[in-house]
Amino acid sequence: MPMRELAIEKAFMLIEPGPVVLVTTNANGRNNVMTISWHMVTDFTPKIALTTGPWNYSFHALKQTKECVLAIPTIDLAEKVVGIGDCSGADTDKFAKFGLTPLPAVAVKAPLIAECLACLECRVTDYWGPQDIFILQGVRAWIDEERAERRTFHANGDGTFAVDGGVINLRSLMEDKLPPGV
Repeated sequence: MPMRELAIEKAFMLIEPGPVVLVTTNANGRNNVMTISWHMVTDFTPKIALTTGPWNYSFHALKQTKECVLAIPTIDLAEKVVGIGDCSGADTDKFAKFGLTPLPAVAVKAPLIAECLACLECRVTDYWGPQDIFILQGVRAWIDEERAERRTFHANGDGTFAVDGGVINLRSLMEDKLPPGV
């Protein structure tokens, strides 16, 4: 048999859905940012599910303010993104420590991040406590169209990352199935 069994606790590594993102919050007038890869798009509006827990400083800000920004970093920010995930906003000003520039958002108090490719202002519309899942509704989206680096990266779950490469265009095969405006 050409396949070998994989430990079930590593199976998530086979289907990790989206790029590593930065989540910004602003609670009690204080900006914070965390790294997260546990998220998924649930519809085109866009609605996003994100999971974190009470061990995470940003978890409490999300519950309190019910808003955040999802900032999409590119591969040139990978080391900073990992560093952001390795310290706590409880005792660290991560914007200062990692040289990130907060920009004002329009619909939420959480900041955009100037160094990222794109940012999505979100509101928390639901929270599933037993699983610590936040449902976010995107309300404003921003993109830096002049940014040269556009490759995002995905966590494999073991300290390694996959980097987006080239794009293939198969729209002609899907034209009647794409949502409006895509």
